Amino acid sequence: MRTVRAFSIALLAAAALVPGRGATPMAQTSGGSLTPSPPMTAKKPKITVVHGDTLRDDYFWLREKSSPEVLAHLEAENAYTTARMAPTTELQGRLYKEMVGHIKETDSTAPYRWGGAFYSSRTEQGKQYPILCRRMGSLEASEEILLDVNALAAGLKFMAIGTVVPSDDGNLLAYTTDSTGYRQYVLHVKDLRTGALLPDRVERVGDVAWAKDNKTLFFTTEDAVTKRSDKFFRHVLGGTSELVFEEQDELFDLSAERTRDGAVILLHSQSKTSTEARWLPCDRPEAAMKVIRPREADHEYDVDHRGDLFYIRTNKGAKNFRVVTAPVTDPAEKNWKELVAHRPAVKIGAIALFANHMVASEWENGLQQLEVLDLGTGTTHRIAFPDPVYSATLGPNHVFDTPVVRYNYQSLATPASVFDYDMNTRKATLRKENEVPGGFDKSNYQVERIFATAVDGTRIPISVVYRRGLKRDGSAPLLLYGYGSYGFSSAPTFSSNRLSLLDRGVVYAIAHVRGGGEMGEEWRLAGRMMKKMNTFTDFITCAEYLIAQRYTSKDRLVIQGGSAGGLLVGAVTNMRPDLFKAVVA
Repeated sequence: MRTVRAFSIALLAAAALVPGRGATPMAQTSGGSLTPSPPMTAKKPKITVVHGDTLRDDYFWLREKSSPEVLAHLEAENAYTTARMAPTTELQGRLYKEMVGHIKETDSTAPYRWGGAFYSSRTEQGKQYPILCRRMGSLEASEEILLDVNALAAGLKFMAIGTVVPSDDGNLLAYTTDSTGYRQYVLHVKDLRTGALLPDRVERVGDVAWAKDNKTLFFTTEDAVTKRSDKFFRHVLGGTSELVFEEQDELFDLSAERTRDGAVILLHSQSKTSTEARWLPCDRPEAAMKVIRPREADHEYDVDHRGDLFYIRTNKGAKNFRVVTAPVTDPAEKNWKELVAHRPAVKIGAIALFANHMVASEWENGLQQLEVLDLGTGTTHRIAFPDPVYSATLGPNHVFDTPVVRYNYQSLATPASVFDYDMNTRKATLRKENEVPGGFDKSNYQVERIFATAVDGTRIPISVVYRRGLKRDGSAPLLLYGYGSYGFSSAPTFSSNRLSLLDRGVVYAIAHVRGGGEMGEEWRLAGRMMKKMNTFTDFITCAEYLIAQRYTSKDRLVIQGGSAGGLLVGAVTNMRPDLFKAVVA
């Protein structure tokens, strides 16, 4: 649970590092004795020879999750944690109440238009799951409940909704549910006129798209063992599913969608370094799929559609991607026409097409940008954002013939917000900013963007937030987060749970180290494989800079990373154990 995870981080930083604000983890038990020593992990060497190199892993035995010895070790670790955290029981209760108090239980999302209706979801106090709704024709129309997830979850331990897609005529709703907690989604089709479920039901479904005939569904399915999305089906309601394509290469996964203009069904087959896209016309669902461009080593691309052209975001001759158009009748590279050229300092992450505009989601100098291209005049402009560091992403945009693009905005001090932006008038309209109960006032918090300089001269961005009034004398605790892998960008987003840290004087910072995607493709490449050490040394550089600038000190610095970020914090802890007070991984 997100709240529990944030709760544990807040507890560690607030209890361990804030003088006088919570019990120290080194406190004695009520009987006067010290808490138990940590369990010792037995070393059982496992030797593996790879390409002539001998590798030794002393802890390979911990991989056997069902082993009685492994389970006993985990139980000992849990008992040790419980004992060490016992002096903070009262603080845990206070933190939990604070975090829950920042959540508005009865709330609703900003409605978005899709076809002839406005869709939204809402939550009700005391209920665990959302309720999906729509209003036909206008926002003033009566509310129609499409799915009450609380009702779907009755008698189950878990329930999650995956894909939700209405048919063009608005009469049918295709949606997927997971009742396992392992992202094993089942496809259902509901007749919204009667409320009845159709007999069509498919296991392990991923992406779903309707054809224009309101009776044909396309969907991907995953392998039961590997969970790789490997098959693409056509399904006419009331009939059986027909296999359209199967991806045989285990390095590739499938994703499917219908383009915003409603004209094309797209199927992308993607690995980490290569892409192959196929298509068929949405008004002829029985048609055979055609390949847009065959897969090629190190060529990544994705496709959108408008009129008689495909719009292709490609890294062919462009590390940070460029955008080209190609005729639907013959999209071969010889017919490509460049629409947006490659820029060494700007990475194009995605494009969204509308009747008269294209919006590109980009990264430049570590900041997200939304750039609007007028397809009639060829002029471009960027949407302006108020904070020095922020997150700005495209929202649900299901209408093609409109001058309005919806985007999501937030910062380390600004709650998640939804804006509609008129691309002609260049005016942004706030549709919703998430309310944070409990007396939250974003003017109480300072957001900064600073840079640390690595040994090789590279400037590493750091996003920082703290409560105003902070004394930069090195006495403040600081929680430093990092990831730096797979080209993933660590966006500086808002967290109401984090307020329990900030309000106790803890500084929160994100180190945007090499290996991530914040500064473009070269940034990713500079932190992988033979250059992976840059990720670790960048993080250490950021920590040293924050100390030098008196945001914190060595005995007040906690670091955090998960998954690939766990590799990061593990490595830097071994490289510089003197630099960090505690590690959360």
